[in-house]
Amino acid sequence: MKYDPEQEPYVALRTKALESLLIEKGLLSAEAVDERISEYERDIGPLKGAKVVARAWIDPAFKARLLASGAAIAELGLPGGGNLVVVENTPTHHHMVVCTLCSCYPWTVLGLPPTWYKSFAYRSRAVREPRAVLREFGLELDEAVAVHVWDSSAEMRYMVLPERPAGTEGLTEEELAALVTRDAMIGVARVAAPAPSGAAAG
Repeated sequence: MKYDPEQEPYVALRTKALESLLIEKGLLSAEAVDERISEYERDIGPLKGAKVVARAWIDPAFKARLLASGAAIAELGLPGGGNLVVVENTPTHHHMVVCTLCSCYPWTVLGLPPTWYKSFAYRSRAVREPRAVLREFGLELDEAVAVHVWDSSAEMRYMVLPERPAGTEGLTEEELAALVTRDAMIGVARVAAPAPSGAAAG
């Protein structure tokens, strides 16, 4: 999905300008910035969210508690579930998340929000024409599937529990978590089934 960088939130543009200035002055290195981002994503999300999804897929009791209250993520040692709502994708209902006012996001489980999530184009169109937006992400839904768009706020953050792909019945919790992407937990993608064992790489 293509977005005009001119439409990025003012705070994001100001942050990029400050980062460029600090690097130019030699007070900060691009490598240090990249390492901090990697550390943030590794230690906070979206791998944390993927573990939540994998546990819900293999543990029906945990899944029930998670859908009843996002605070269930505390069972996996994760903070910040008090204002988290988890919505489940099914064969007949598809959920996607947006923040129409700014870029509210469940960072404790998904890490840093992608640039497109913060863009004006996504924030303005996701509610008005969700199917068109999903198509631009490569996700074509049958017309029989109901699409629900959830608007995050400072008081309430949303995370999507994606459908478990077919053919994953024999996978371990760790292997399942490796399949889960950030975009699937925002609702703009599905979790893809693993390639058949021995399949030739293209």
